[in-house]
Amino acid sequence: MRKQASRREFVSGGLALVAGALSPLASGFAAESSGDWTDPRADAGIDRAAIQRVLDDARSVTALRSILVVKNGALVGEQYYGGATASDLQGVNSVTKSVASMLVGIAIQQGRIKGLSETVATLLPSSASKAPGAAALSITLEQILNDTSGLVYDYRVDQRALDTAEDPVAFVLGLPVDPQKVRRWVYNDAAISLLSPILVQAQGMSIDQLAQRDLFRPLGIERVEATRDKAGNFMSYRGLRLRARDLAKIGWSIANDGRWGDKQIVPKDWVRTSTSFHVPTTWSAAPMQKTGYGYLWFTGSLSGHPVAWAWGYGAQFAVVVPSLRLAVTTTATNPHPRDLNAQNNAVMAVVAQIVAVAV
Repeated sequence: MRKQASRREFVSGGLALVAGALSPLASGFAAESSGDWTDPRADAGIDRAAIQRVLDDARSVTALRSILVVKNGALVGEQYYGGATASDLQGVNSVTKSVASMLVGIAIQQGRIKGLSETVATLLPSSASKAPGAAALSITLEQILNDTSGLVYDYRVDQRALDTAEDPVAFVLGLPVDPQKVRRWVYNDAAISLLSPILVQAQGMSIDQLAQRDLFRPLGIERVEATRDKAGNFMSYRGLRLRARDLAKIGWSIANDGRWGDKQIVPKDWVRTSTSFHVPTTWSAAPMQKTGYGYLWFTGSLSGHPVAWAWGYGAQFAVVVPSLRLAVTTTATNPHPRDLNAQNNAVMAVVAQIVAVAV
């Protein structure tokens, strides 16, 4: 367990080292507004005073920058820390992966992708023709989404190479597959990086246009920044920067079976499938229990309630509790690797307190 946690620490720390070496880090795009949150005074069936006490006490977690609480579609708690404001774009790191999962589910419903059994060979035919016999061509979409591809990828050696590869797909197709690791959960940015070109191929448009059309515009998310790879695609494994309120929109839409207002944004079946347990993981954040993995969403139990959550480095969380119609999102600073586990646990403990009083 500790060995795996240390590996996460190394990799995420390494991202900070290589980010400056990428082509322009931030590329912004706007979407038409479809409204923001419901009246914060609306009756959401929750003890707002109890929630506020938790948010006030959370100031002791000095790394925190925001906590937002959504209950029954109403924003019932919103607190910023350390000088952060509601208008700030904040890096959410690997929460990007969970957003990519949402886009995949939409593409499957639209018939742009046939299904989870499709292989890299069929999903990326042009790249496949340039790498005949590549072991990675047999990886299925489902294996990418639940991190069981067996793709050999050493964070300590390959992270910088993935981030800076002139042809990221060719780089990934050049990696071998370890048969002993297939069907075992191993967090794998390299495999997940393929989702961006897969979506481009399936939808016939850039990722930024696609995300704007199918997700951000319907959610009323107007400002987004994302990191591009050397091929010009927004990365599907990290790099999103959002307002805290917009991260909460993503969390609430998942807690609400993929709906925002009267619109079905993400297919209901996909929401339930992607946030259900598929494989056990070796990572967790106390006091979370029974941690597992769905399709780029972690799963578990918090304060006795089944939950799913998007998890970005440094406790960027979007925790959804469908049984309570609740979403809790957090943003925080990027810690030094030695402080990562403590920060994850401290922030998740605050989330657990919110879940406990949100019944």
